[in-house]
Amino acid sequence: MTVLLKNACVYTPQGVIEGGYVAVDGAVIVSVGAERPEGAFDCEKDMSGKLLLPGLVNAHTHAAMTLLRGVGTDLPLQKWLFDSVFPVEGRMTAEDIRAGTALALLEMLACGTTSFSDMYFFPWEAAELVRECGIKANLCYPVQAFDPAETYEKNESARKLERFYHDWHNAAGGRIRVDGCLHAEYTCNPHVAAGTAAWCRQNGARMHIHLSETKSEHDTCIEKYGKTPAQWMNDLGVFEVPCAAAHCVWVTEADRTLLRQKGVSVVHNPTSNMKLGSGFAPVPELLAEGVNVALGTDGAASNNNLNMLEELHLAAILHNGYHRDAALLPAGQVLEMATVNGARLQGRDDTGTIEVGKRADIMAIDLSAPHLCPHLDTAGLAVYSAQAADVCMTMVDGRVLYENGEFLTLDKERVLYEARAAAKRLYGA
Repeated sequence: MTVLLKNACVYTPQGVIEGGYVAVDGAVIVSVGAERPEGAFDCEKDMSGKLLLPGLVNAHTHAAMTLLRGVGTDLPLQKWLFDSVFPVEGRMTAEDIRAGTALALLEMLACGTTSFSDMYFFPWEAAELVRECGIKANLCYPVQAFDPAETYEKNESARKLERFYHDWHNAAGGRIRVDGCLHAEYTCNPHVAAGTAAWCRQNGARMHIHLSETKSEHDTCIEKYGKTPAQWMNDLGVFEVPCAAAHCVWVTEADRTLLRQKGVSVVHNPTSNMKLGSGFAPVPELLAEGVNVALGTDGAASNNNLNMLEELHLAAILHNGYHRDAALLPAGQVLEMATVNGARLQGRDDTGTIEVGKRADIMAIDLSAPHLCPHLDTAGLAVYSAQAADVCMTMVDGRVLYENGEFLTLDKERVLYEARAAAKRLYGA
């Protein structure tokens, strides 16, 4: 199917095109410019008064945790996790995971997210939903080992990751990727971590981890092993494959050098880190040192939403304010973190920008709202002014999944009904 998006304000790497045209053939962008391309199209959409941006990439989340939204409010991470979150997760079934993930997909599509990296249990349920609704996702099964003597060969979570990879990697025409995963240093032993890293190398899989999220995690690792979590991961071979490290709030200068040398991508989760009182990652330093930095929401229990536009806003103002430098993180650079940098982290070099030859992963913002007038600086408007409610279209691989409040591949009322039913099972209310 061919689609022409016409009369739009188009944000491209080469600059902003006013009254521009984006032509899509199947899943791929075939023309971008100020002039209408020749030929007829199966579908033409008048995007007058709309801003076209690359789709947003939520590079670290736990989608099904929408069902834990509000659990453990006002607790620090370790107490929040072990006293509030883990007990609820212990009661969650595959049915609950499906309901929570479907709810997350509604939320993400409505705010312009076209791809996400998810770390959670029962990923088979998430994969089915991703295939059905048309979004892109890098999914994984988190490997954990609480017994210090347990071997990789005896670890059941590692077996589940292997099976999931076999079942779903590169499914749905490549929209679904399966990554390797270590939940964190503090939830895994060295034997299983090293075995998982070796499995990733053997299978060409990427890796998704939590890293130095809190000072307690960071300091305890040094006390236990005589090395930082980053050094611990590196020594076990985790960084020998493309790796996405979520948080990195407490990484040292030496850790940052190691991340750059090993090509590790860092996922900045500003809302979650500040809500849990963990601090925030040294993003300006990481970027200046050449580390690929993407953006994520984390789960809805620690955020409490999956609104990537909010993460854009916070990422920009947080570091500029802390360092007292209004030019430290320019809006355009922050927008790259949420688009092309996230795509790079996922191993999706064919998306992340609106350019000829790239996949048609595009979001549209309706510029008619008062808070988007006047339109003087496009990147600044997207980062500082736009709200999730302004998103009027989300397109993935040339297919419109969300438009003007309507979900075209998900049954909103059914999803909400099943999410409420799941919450009632979990909490009895």
